[in-house]
Amino acid sequence: MPTPAFTAARRPERLETERLILRDFRLEDTEAVHVYGSDPEVTQFMPWGPNSPQDTAAFMARVLEQQATWPRLDLGLAIELKSEAQVVGSIALHLRDVPNATVEMGYVLRRDLWGLGLVTEAGRAMIDMGFGVCGLHRIVASCDVRNVGSYRVMEKLGLRREGRLRKDRMIGAEWRDTYVYALLDEEWRPADQRHLGDTS
Repeated sequence: MPTPAFTAARRPERLETERLILRDFRLEDTEAVHVYGSDPEVTQFMPWGPNSPQDTAAFMARVLEQQATWPRLDLGLAIELKSEAQVVGSIALHLRDVPNATVEMGYVLRRDLWGLGLVTEAGRAMIDMGFGVCGLHRIVASCDVRNVGSYRVMEKLGLRREGRLRKDRMIGAEWRDTYVYALLDEEWRPADQRHLGDTS
């Protein structure tokens, strides 16, 4: 069973930021999802991909089925770029520790949009929802130590590096080291408490 904090929370229909809409996936998003899911550079440090068309179809079938259930252990949302009215990535909270209200955050974004702060923008919305609506205690995230772009996003979101796991995961044909980051509810600053000049 999910933590009571999750079961008590109203299912989010969508989250909206200045440039993004975070929403459920739709079947018509399949082609856009395949664009980033099949990109070797996007999936270089991921435990999945690059996806074949069959892989993407299987992912879409799985996520569409999951979306019909609430509450659930995973909340994954499509990242839609308003200016394109198209899905360009995804972001998710995965419930990892039920008694201690801890989730792991993950994200992926189409390569031509890297460096624009879009994942940071989406991450802030998810964190605000996780702490402010779902009553979470702890949000963690991890990445390959070579994935500089990913851990910089974590740091911009206020997560702190808590450690380095040595050769903890096999990616492709080699073991990787992993950085682990985390943010506690007591460290979280709601959107209305952030400094107006805070654009990190």
